[in-house]
Amino acid sequence: MPGKILPTFTEAEVQSHNSKKSCYVIIDTKVYDVTEFLEGHPAGEDLILEYGGKDVKDIMSDTSSHEHSDSAYDILAEYHIGFLSNDGVKTNGNSRAVYERTGMADEADLSVETDYASDYKTHKFIDLSKPMFPQIWFGGFSKEFYLEQVHRPRHYKGGESAPLFGNFLEPLSKTPWWLPDNRVGITLHFLLHGIHHYLPMDKYRLVMPPALFTILALPFWKVAHAILYFNCLPAYYKELKKYHLQHHFADFENGFGVTSRFWDRVFGTELELPPPKIVKTQ
Repeated sequence: MPGKILPTFTEAEVQSHNSKKSCYVIIDTKVYDVTEFLEGHPAGEDLILEYGGKDVKDIMSDTSSHEHSDSAYDILAEYHIGFLSNDGVKTNGNSRAVYERTGMADEADLSVETDYASDYKTHKFIDLSKPMFPQIWFGGFSKEFYLEQVHRPRHYKGGESAPLFGNFLEPLSKTPWWLPDNRVGITLHFLLHGIHHYLPMDKYRLVMPPALFTILALPFWKVAHAILYFNCLPAYYKELKKYHLQHHFADFENGFGVTSRFWDRVFGTELELPPPKIVKTQ
């Protein structure tokens, strides 16, 4: 499959693989590891070894030698392991340059389906058939390796979206977009999401800028804060109100949560409410 996310090789690296132990061949910019196919080649392994580490495009299409069928090319595709790097790209024929850092030639390759098994076997990064979050968390990747891999685009076609959590949190990680056909809707979309698509390489234009999010979230925080000061509240909110007041009157360095204790637990700032006093009756 053209454009799979595979590693790049210099021409010198490919040329060094020309023996029974490791035999590579090239067609245009694609590199194939045909070591396992040597014994199964109908014309014998010697013919392949003669072209080990070389471009076999001409010999495979040479009618005077042995013209290969479409099936032969299908078999060869199974041994596709990567591309020639820019330093080793040929300029004649239908060859095309492949960018070393991404393994792609142009934007069309972004829409080519990634071979999950081959991609994981080659790069040891993320298996797209499994939830991604635990793989990142437990992967132990270095910063250099992570940045290298995360900037090599993959194209997921295994369903609506690649699994992130794989459990009840999965719906919370997805964002379906519905865009009203009016000025307000279009402007909001551009501010919150569209600008990231319009300027994808602008490192300061995040999908949701924290500063803008704070401004938008502040009114909701104010409303939630005000509600807690009403007297007639359900039991849960009464307890939450008591918890919030402890932040004001007992320990201002802990208990910052207004609508829940969740983030206090995450950051270790949860307040321990004192036990209720027991009043003995006479």
